[in-house]
Amino acid sequence: MSKKYNVFGIGNALVDIVTEVDNQFLTDHNIEKGLMTLVDEENQTRISDAINMSASNKQCGGSAANSIIAVAQFGGSSYYSCKVANDELGNFYRKDLKSSGVDSNLDGHDLESGITGKCLVMTTDDASRTMNTFLGITSEYSRSEITEAALKDSEYLYIEGYLVTSENGQDAMKYAKKLAEENGVKTALTFSDPSMVKYFKEQMKSVVGASIDLLFCNEEEAMLYTGTDNLQEAREALKKDAKRFVITQGKNGAMIYDGDTFIDIEPYNVNAIDTNGAGDLFAGAFLYGITNGRSFADAGKLASLASSKVVTQFGPRLEWHQTKDILNQLQLV
Repeated sequence: MSKKYNVFGIGNALVDIVTEVDNQFLTDHNIEKGLMTLVDEENQTRISDAINMSASNKQCGGSAANSIIAVAQFGGSSYYSCKVANDELGNFYRKDLKSSGVDSNLDGHDLESGITGKCLVMTTDDASRTMNTFLGITSEYSRSEITEAALKDSEYLYIEGYLVTSENGQDAMKYAKKLAEENGVKTALTFSDPSMVKYFKEQMKSVVGASIDLLFCNEEEAMLYTGTDNLQEAREALKKDAKRFVITQGKNGAMIYDGDTFIDIEPYNVNAIDTNGAGDLFAGAFLYGITNGRSFADAGKLASLASSKVVTQFGPRLEWHQTKDILNQLQLV
């Protein structure tokens, strides 16, 4: 019996505000380049006031949300469990998620009062992305936002690593994973950011537990998590915690372990101007592929091509016509 959803995602709901800055701007505002930093509302407002917000691009986001939207854009079915407030950005988020073809726990429900989270994504001309995030109401994300029926009716649960920063987030991650495992739903997790592995390593290990079905990470995260200093050792160590995994390698492509063999995914050489969302899109495209009859190798090619397209433009998402072009190019339609 087929499931209603290919992927059920849990993660932070953030309105992404993507803008261009120079390195001096980051220095002047004491912002650590290339990382995701959690900030309070006052700090974010101060930085936002110094930016030309009218020239910035706004869309519903958060790491897992970007992946879940990608699944839908490629033609898959997806559900997103999240938390936004009953404010202007919260209502914008709900509408944008729906128009992206994603079902969610926000559908048909009144939103709580509070402040919707937002992520200021600052890109520099060397294609580096720096994120300042004010979580707002999404910091209160808990197991009560998880729609059990939709999760049980999914092929994969996809867990965002950023949730590990709060106790209620960790609880939601563990609860969702347990529910998935009890109902024959495969579990996938993304580490999300090197800082999550660096500062929340033990918490992350407690979420991963005995094993995860599919892990997404980059080279730095793989080595930090396994406590190794080279990729060969890291990938062997990862086998203990993940049945299958994907290690993205930026301009060098990706390495996939399918549970039996390692598959090298060749990169597509492009002129990158914004790496924001490349990993999220890779995960979304890959999940779409493996839940729609594709091999790990073909899903990897699809994900590599998709992420190579998104880094040539600003913002973490592709347009609908771009996903169709990618499927046509790889003859996957």
